[in-house]
Amino acid sequence: MNYHTATITCQTTRPIDIIDITADVRSALEESGLQQGTVTLLSRHTTACLNINEREERLMQDMTTWLKRFIPKDGDWLHNIETIDGRDNAHSHLLGLFMNSSETIPFSEGQLMLGKWQSIFFIELDGPRPKREVLVHIQGE
Repeated sequence: MNYHTATITCQTTRPIDIIDITADVRSALEESGLQQGTVTLLSRHTTACLNINEREERLMQDMTTWLKRFIPKDGDWLHNIETIDGRDNAHSHLLGLFMNSSETIPFSEGQLMLGKWQSIFFIELDGPRPKREVLVHIQGE
């Protein structure tokens, strides 16, 4: 078994920002030189998550709208009374309860085994942020 680790860095520009990182993951897999195994992705943040879904502009807008409505920022959240870093971000942490901080994707013949309509998204829940990181851990042969 061989291993390869990489980091994908994202800059987010909106409070909720959905960024397609599929090409970055494919590049990391190509750099690894491995042909079969698994890619594990980990968001290194408590208010940013990962998701596999369809990349379609209107759907992505719907996703953002749904997240804003599901847990509104202006709720009466205790975490916002005395913030740790000056950010009223309780809603971001609460949204994270329903999302994934990691994804694992198999690959074969050096290619991710995603479905036809699947893309990998980094989802910012507490932006904008100048630097966010996704750890890419690849294991295989």
